Amino acid sequence: MDIKAMDKAYVANTYNRFPLQLVSGKGSVMKDETGKEYIDLGTGIAVNTFGVADDVWQQAVTEQLSKLQHTSNLYYTEPCAKLAQMLCERTGLKKVFFSNSGAEANECAIKVARKYAAEKKGADCYTILTLWNSFHGRTITTLAATGQDVFHKDFKPLTCGFVHANANDLEDVKAKVKENKIAAIMMEVVQGEGGVIALEKDFVQGVAELCRQEDILLICDEVQVGNGRSGKLYGYMHYDVQPDIVSTAKGLCGGLPLGATMLGEKVETVLGFSDHGSTFGGNPVCCAGAISTLSRLDDVLLQGVQERSELVFKTLEGKKGIKSVTGLGLMLGIETEKPAGDVIKACMESGVLVLSAHGKVRLLPALNIPMALLKKALDVVVRVCGE
Repeated sequence: MDIKAMDKAYVANTYNRFPLQLVSGKGSVMKDETGKEYIDLGTGIAVNTFGVADDVWQQAVTEQLSKLQHTSNLYYTEPCAKLAQMLCERTGLKKVFFSNSGAEANECAIKVARKYAAEKKGADCYTILTLWNSFHGRTITTLAATGQDVFHKDFKPLTCGFVHANANDLEDVKAKVKENKIAAIMMEVVQGEGGVIALEKDFVQGVAELCRQEDILLICDEVQVGNGRSGKLYGYMHYDVQPDIVSTAKGLCGGLPLGATMLGEKVETVLGFSDHGSTFGGNPVCCAGAISTLSRLDDVLLQGVQERSELVFKTLEGKKGIKSVTGLGLMLGIETEKPAGDVIKACMESGVLVLSAHGKVRLLPALNIPMALLKKALDVVVRVCGE
């Protein structure tokens, strides 16, 4: 039985996989079982921050793996404490809770917001406001937070206590705040699964000011756009706001599962002993990988992300078959005249791996993808879209 048949026989049928078996890679180049090479513009959905088998990252992970692979949170470990310090010092936030994924990081953010609001405003203040077209995870609670009905089908009843407002419509947000007892407003500054749409700066700042006036917590979901992908360390930094809670995952560890919920001054002491937990959260191997990743996200690297982003926009905008290019940094969406699925298939046949999001072609390349390699891949995208 070959791998594809074995997968079909034994793995839950939740993924519409591409007909491609990847076996190895280096940097931004992947290989399938036949040895064919592909330029990777997906990075495992924004996870492999510096591409595949990055030497620096590998060394950090393997060194820790030879010491301790896991201890649980019953004991102190250096990687966990050091990573938390680095995140706090670089964001101005005060405490960090580590988990395994973006959905879990968002669950923690929701729990913190509800506990804070209950203690300060009463037990009936628990509603979280999110935006239509958002995506916050696939657990029952984070599905409820997600503002896309397509993800809700077949899983109702979802967790209660969530309302949605229109993105870039501050008056709608204000109306929902007036109608409900809102504990927190949670948003992605770039709506990834919703089509890679960056929110307007005036809107984000207006929401932040409303939160300040009403003592509502501001939660920024940085699961996909965070960790350098936007061209700044975190996407909210483009908007000159300071969230009370920031959730992140994906690219934080550069290839291993790690989620983080960063807590600001208002909420740094909300979680007490036994209020929350995670067996694998703060795993020393994952934290070692994240320390390596975070330490490399310096000004030079982030400037390089912005330069690569400019190359993408310059190369793609206005080309035949391309209606628009949206997003921020190296989190980009392409609206194409052809169905996105057809573009993705043709790119794959031509040795370039791209993704989809809400009917668009999505690009999430490694933050350090060589310029020449990126240009080569973009030339393929342009050709495919224009054919």
